[in-house]
Amino acid sequence: MGETMKLVANNKKAYHDYFIEDKYEAGIVLHGTEVKSMRMGKCSIKEAFIRVENGEVFVYGMHVSPYEKGNIFNKDPLRVKKLLLHKQEILKLTGKIAEKGYTLVPLQVYFKDGKAKVEIGLAKGKKLYDKRQDIARKDQRREAEKELKLKLRG
Repeated sequence: MGETMKLVANNKKAYHDYFIEDKYEAGIVLHGTEVKSMRMGKCSIKEAFIRVENGEVFVYGMHVSPYEKGNIFNKDPLRVKKLLLHKQEILKLTGKIAEKGYTLVPLQVYFKDGKAKVEIGLAKGKKLYDKRQDIARKDQRREAEKELKLKLRG
């Protein structure tokens, strides 16, 4: 099967701030001009977060820029958007979020076979020392790659 995937937005900050333990794919309820705007790549999930309310999942703070040719049909860029998940997945996520320290964060927004999707991560917050360890690891890896490059040239 030819599955086409076009990445629209990525949330790199989520991997820095959280340990991602599980990932889910959800559809997004969008209006016409929002879809057109997203196809042009005008979407940001840097400040976005996800809540489960009354058995439904919503994403807050997901910014979809107004479509230039959309005039009166444009919606509020920060409108709360409903996410489409199976009932069992929602119940499972609700149970996990009830545990201390768990939250839901959007990881990336993409089009899959022409449909807008968002990848949700079940995440546990990192402490400051965890973030420092990650930064130190990245620095070490970068230094090792730099030394390897120098050895290969010389």
